[in-house]
Amino acid sequence: MKVPASKSVANREIVLSALAQGRSRLELGALDPGDDVWAMAAAVESLGYRVERDGGELVVQGASGRRREGGAIDAHEAGTVARFAAALAALGSGFVTITGSPRMRERPMAPLAQALRDLGASVKGDSLPMTIVGPISGGGVTIGGNESSQFASALLLVAPRLAGGLHLRITGTLVSEPFVAMTVAALRARGARIERSGNEITVREGKLRARNVRIPGDVTAATYPAAAAAVLGGSVTIENVDGRVREGAQGDARFFALLEAMDCTVSRRSGAVTVRRTGDLHGIRENVRDCSDVFPTLAVIATQAADPTELTGIAHTRKQESDRVRAVADGINALGGSAQAFGDAIRIDPRPLHEGVVDSCGDHRVAMAFSILGLQIPGVAVKGAGAVKKTFPQFYEMVGELAR
Repeated sequence: MKVPASKSVANREIVLSALAQGRSRLELGALDPGDDVWAMAAAVESLGYRVERDGGELVVQGASGRRREGGAIDAHEAGTVARFAAALAALGSGFVTITGSPRMRERPMAPLAQALRDLGASVKGDSLPMTIVGPISGGGVTIGGNESSQFASALLLVAPRLAGGLHLRITGTLVSEPFVAMTVAALRARGARIERSGNEITVREGKLRARNVRIPGDVTAATYPAAAAAVLGGSVTIENVDGRVREGAQGDARFFALLEAMDCTVSRRSGAVTVRRTGDLHGIRENVRDCSDVFPTLAVIATQAADPTELTGIAHTRKQESDRVRAVADGINALGGSAQAFGDAIRIDPRPLHEGVVDSCGDHRVAMAFSILGLQIPGVAVKGAGAVKKTFPQFYEMVGELAR
């Protein structure tokens, strides 16, 4: 199997390409990367940066090119777009209004809005729709880390363009920490000078260089074909992803170590990962705060294990595309399973499942996880399955291949 280009990597590189000196070429590959990536490209275009689509590539003309002041941005369902675009808009002196889907309007934005105010922007609203007038300047700023790592990443991405740079202090428990490490690595690859000591990060003012980048396959998307091997038995190889846990890379690669803890066999090499199950699956008790996007996949795999699973560190996922803890628990229970949702955790006690309707609540990760479970359990229907186009438009074509 192959999966689309990583949305997380692509959206960071689109923003950095806009801020760099010169032209950057981003190779996305043959598969459609999904609505979030196109929304990020459109947001950058709305601010006056030049973006061209050339087959499976995006070409972005950086800061040396002309950009307009002001504009309107529709983030649709994408948290990365809303948050990254807010920081990018605050670099200019024009009025920029950011809006999004009804669910995106409910998702947290207030900590980022306050940080932008602290840096000198005028921000109307603490949730979408939000109007921003810059420019912001450098200095020190504090941001909470317990709701989303994207707030910190948004500020870091624009930091080299701020007069005097930026000293960022992240308070509280930082969720999805590998995504901040990914942002730091992407900045360094562009020539940014960064010093990091735990949750304090200093970025020096300076120019960013243009780059030609091949966007790697999305590790989170790879969890779905990998889950097919875990649920059904047999093996699946995903060819265009790296399943190794490495600093600055996609943190959801930890998923494959968790599969090993459930007694799957995982083989990793540069550019491919293979998952195989030949015996029984076993439950796990793990904190997945650093890779919470994979918890729905782990939860559906856990329904097929021989003993219970408990996944903790997921309170912040209640404010994502859906209340994911509740949506996943309700989905398992709708199929006759036993799942308990807690404030920061979910527990799955395996029991035989049957046909039923799972409401994805418009959440792409819930829809994809339960669709894989449907390969094993006859009669599983997923309501809101169209949500997969957010990050994996060709998902059901892949499922058809797995079903052969």
